[in-house]
Amino acid sequence: MPISQALLPEFDQEIASTRRTLDRITDEIWAYKPHEKSPILGWLACHIANLPTWVVIAIGTRSLDIATSPRTPKLTSKADLLYTFDANVATAREALESASDECLIGPWSLLNDGKEIMTMPRVALLRTFVMNHLIHHRAQLGLYLRLNDIPVPAIYGPSADENNMPV
Repeated sequence: MPISQALLPEFDQEIASTRRTLDRITDEIWAYKPHEKSPILGWLACHIANLPTWVVIAIGTRSLDIATSPRTPKLTSKADLLYTFDANVATAREALESASDECLIGPWSLLNDGKEIMTMPRVALLRTFVMNHLIHHRAQLGLYLRLNDIPVPAIYGPSADENNMPV
């Protein structure tokens, strides 16, 4: 089985769970910030919506220099957020689906002003800096929802807000 075909079920599952979580956001809590060291909810949601673009970057390039890369666009509403996420996911899934094993095991580098920060196989980059990164921030967003009394969706099993799970 090609590596891309092995990754797609995990990608699809994590994307679906992330979409359900993003869908719980309301425009009224866009500026919510639970702690001075925490990002505002709107920034966190935008970051999550743009993480799938890393699939396209990883598959279509040999490296990315964060000193010169374009910044993620600022979104200001749930509607824009969901539209952007869905569009980014569609493009990412197409790129992943068509990626060859040769491409996925090939090296990819993250640079800062031309200096190498790290190099790893693209498949490892997709698992860590895309999927695991997405999962990490989705969990943060789940906490933001909980602190705003918005039901947290089930992710890997029932949540306290769904399926009458005891607290």
